[in-house]
Formats: sequence, structure tokens, C-alpha cells
Amino acid sequence: QVQLVESGGGLVQPGGSLRLSCAASGSIGLFNVMGWYREAPAKQRELVAAISRGGMTTTYRDSVKGRFTISRDNAKNTVYLQMNSLKPDDTAVYFCNAKNSTNYWGQGTQVTVSS
Repeated sequence: QVQLVESGGGLVQPGGSLRLSCAASGSIGLFNVMGWYREAPAKQRELVAAISRGGMTTTYRDSVKGRFTISRDNAKNTVYLQMNSLKPDDTAVYFCNAKNSTNYWGQGTQVTVSS
């Protein structure tokens, strides 16, 4: 059973930056895709960004393109989400996800963008 642990969330002012980390208990090379999702109050969980096993292919939802960057460090078994120019609409619980034949989820980290 793989464990995913997110960190790096917090309270930030609009226009600020945060970097989320997702540390896996095992090799992230086992997973075809790793990604970040978010869930805001009264809204469905949505994909924010995803990255392929080799890191060559990334996907972003339109609202974060140009502001967020997903990356992975296979040696550290960690996936990152660099978030810049944060907006109040980015406020949500952010979850790390890992996919092979099974979906794995972290416990989530709260990101609040507010002045």
C-alpha cells in the first residue's frame, strides 16, 4: 500500500506563491501518472495538473495555465506543484493522486488565498 503525504499548504495573499509537495512511501516510478486535484467547498474535486511517469508530458486545467507548474523528482519520490500569482478562486483542499491500476490519494492540504 502506497502512502501519499502532501505538505506546503497555508494562507497566502492574492498574488502570492506556494509550493506543494507530495511525498510517496514507495517509488513513484510505479505510477503511470501523478497529479494534483483540488476540492473547494460545495464543488466537485477537479484535476489541477498531471505529469507522466517520465515527466515529459504535463497537463493543466485552463484556469491555472501559466501560473502553476507540476514537476517530479523520482529520486526523492516526490511530486511538486509550484503555484504562483494565486487568486482567491484557487482556495481549496489540494490532493495528490497517483495512478497505475489503482488510484491512490493523499489526505489533502488546505490552500487559502485571501487578503
